[in-house]
Amino acid sequence: MIRVSRLLCVALFLAFFVVLNGCDRGSRPELVGSSAPDFTVSDSQRTVALHDYKGKVIVLNFWASWCAPCIEELPSLIQMQHEMGDHVTVLAVATDQDPDTYRRFLRDHNVDLITVNDTAQKSNAEYGTWGWPETYIIDRKGIVRRKFIGPVEWTNPSIVSYLEKLRTES
Repeated sequence: MIRVSRLLCVALFLAFFVVLNGCDRGSRPELVGSSAPDFTVSDSQRTVALHDYKGKVIVLNFWASWCAPCIEELPSLIQMQHEMGDHVTVLAVATDQDPDTYRRFLRDHNVDLITVNDTAQKSNAEYGTWGWPETYIIDRKGIVRRKFIGPVEWTNPSIVSYLEKLRTES
């Protein structure tokens, strides 16, 4: 009986610790309202620097070719970029370890977004992102306005309206 109550106490303590020190995935994640961390990533096909897109609304998407939720949201992300044109810039940063798999995925899925493969995973580390997909909405002044965790339906009218509103803010 003492052993069971001791295990129960340990379990309750661990649950309490997890609740107090849980991940930053609450209603207002840490970066929201702050300047977006700048980064530059190069792969064999291109170099992408976040600061090159200042003055534009940016949808910064961290993803991987092996990630089922990333693949699920990809068609709507591409469609949203096509529909919004120059009003919004999608920067899709992959975290694939195998460059050949990454390039094959882009070709097989007709990905025509601005995408770069960060095999060292330094850019996502700047954002504290270790799960995919995670997406940050950055306004024209370079401030992180929203964070999405998991797959998103990017053509949802409320999201498109939000992005359009950011584009017209001064």
